[in-house]
Amino acid sequence: MRAVTIRRHGGPEVLEYGEAPEPVPRQGEVIVEVRAIGINFRDVYDREGWPPATEVPLVLGTEGAGTVAGSGERVAWARLPGGYAERVSLPRDRLVPVPDDLPLEVAAAAMLQGMTADYLVSDSYPIERGDRVLVHAAAGGVGLLLTQLAALRGGRVIATASTDAKRALARTAGAEEVIDYPGFADRVLEITGGAGVAAVYDGVGRSTFLEGLRVLRPLGRMILYGWASGPPDPLDVALLQRGSLYVQRPTLATHTATSAMLQDRARRVLELVRSGRLTVRIGARYPLAEVRRAHQDLQTRVTTGKLLLVP
Repeated sequence: MRAVTIRRHGGPEVLEYGEAPEPVPRQGEVIVEVRAIGINFRDVYDREGWPPATEVPLVLGTEGAGTVAGSGERVAWARLPGGYAERVSLPRDRLVPVPDDLPLEVAAAAMLQGMTADYLVSDSYPIERGDRVLVHAAAGGVGLLLTQLAALRGGRVIATASTDAKRALARTAGAEEVIDYPGFADRVLEITGGAGVAAVYDGVGRSTFLEGLRVLRPLGRMILYGWASGPPDPLDVALLQRGSLYVQRPTLATHTATSAMLQDRARRVLELVRSGRLTVRIGARYPLAEVRRAHQDLQTRVTTGKLLLVP
């Protein structure tokens, strides 16, 4: 079996594609033939050894879709280890059924980022019709889904993106206003007439976090769901007293803690995709052997939408 293993933490150069032992199922697990693998910043954090650091050696990957060996049942998963491989053993109760009319690649692309976008707009800050919100990196994998879901709930999205092409994608996803990063706080306050936004959805981190606090309306929520540019500097909580602001660092783990929570959220997301109400953009596909290039493209943000590895 071919897989991608890391034996030490570091940059893309530590990703090793080659032979790996066949997976052996434990109690409650099944073997899955992997058909598509989602690439996420979670994989980058694991590769680099961000705390809590994963132990090495390990096969990377936390998201994908495929068929159960022996039965052919179509399934998808997120937040399960060892997915950068041709086959993987996974807990049966954490696998989500994939509708027959939904391609497995699309299911793999929708799981982690789709469920993340879902909890952000429905739990972290439940968007109500007319709410203005700021979505950073709106042309990225989560950003495009988040913008669409916010618009579906009646939210008025102000989006940031770094190029004309990415800003055009954000508009297509439903953003009302799309701006560049430099001076974004001043621009948001100008757009809102000084009122600010109900929530900032920030997956960028260090380079946007503190400036983002400036654009929140009273009782507004800064929702830091990732940090593509690195974790923010320590926060002086005195900054929050202007407007009684809230800061969250939510995770998908909390919002899919039980099998029932996972199945409910995943089913909702996949049905939105299947029905055409939520569009998943697959920005690039890479053979599993080209995993280093895929990670480089993700980190340098030269891509849009979801990146997939195909065994």
